[in-house]
Amino acid sequence: MIVVMGATGRTGRKIAARLLAAGCRVRALGRSESKLAALERAGAEVLTGDAADAAFLARAFHGAAAVYTLLPTDPRSADYRARQRREGEAIAQALGESGVRRVVALSSLGAELAAGTGLIVGLHDQEQRLQRLAGVDLLLLRPVTFFESFRDALGPIARHGVHADAVAPDLPLPMVATRDIAAAAAAAALAVPDWRGVVVRELLGPRDLSYREATRLLGQRLSLPDLASVQLPPAAMTDALVGAGCSASFARLYLEMTRAFGDGTIRPLAGRTAENTTPTRFEDVVDELVGDDRAA
Repeated sequence: MIVVMGATGRTGRKIAARLLAAGCRVRALGRSESKLAALERAGAEVLTGDAADAAFLARAFHGAAAVYTLLPTDPRSADYRARQRREGEAIAQALGESGVRRVVALSSLGAELAAGTGLIVGLHDQEQRLQRLAGVDLLLLRPVTFFESFRDALGPIARHGVHADAVAPDLPLPMVATRDIAAAAAAAALAVPDWRGVVVRELLGPRDLSYREATRLLGQRLSLPDLASVQLPPAAMTDALVGAGCSASFARLYLEMTRAFGDGTIRPLAGRTAENTTPTRFEDVVDELVGDDRAA
């Protein structure tokens, strides 16, 4: 039995599907029974509950050969860091109580840093909690920007005719497809362990990509060949995030994170290597991002 947290999310859904396709018993966790229904029909055992509820998680993790964990914090949380802390502490406590010995955790590039990275500081703290668990083999997956995050921009693009963010348009960033994260996580959970103790694996996509280039490719699929990417100043970005329903706490941490991208604070530990380069290109998923109705 392998337990997958966030099984209705961008990485968890793909991981659960891969494991089921491989004939593995899967226990899929999420917040919504209706969103878990498709995985249940596919053969998964499904459980709904709060990721900040240690008792629920301990029951869910019990008897698992491996667990995929993440921090599924809601950007609407009034105190985003406090919610990260509650969820992280609950996950670590539940893992310790359940006796699980193999954990694959979704983290982020830059999680080795204890400060100055905004949203990612909470992932640093979580890595530290997980590393303190006795007798657990821990794989920390560290991607950064997901290709799929551009799907969230489709609504604003439709309304304003531009892609806007706090990131400088020409800044090259390692971006990755969630399918490649899922492949790495599922392989680690299923395979005969070739790692022991604590292992960090960065996942950087096939090449660094700027927001301007990603926006150009997205615009081609949207029949908007002149679609531009612009950098918003901090106050305007805060207003945009809060206007979209995010908390002021989340917005502040998001801006700190994007500044850390821009000044090079967040960067791969070993540069780009064959081991941290993943195969899927932005061009390979752009149809999926814009929806089947626009796919060629």
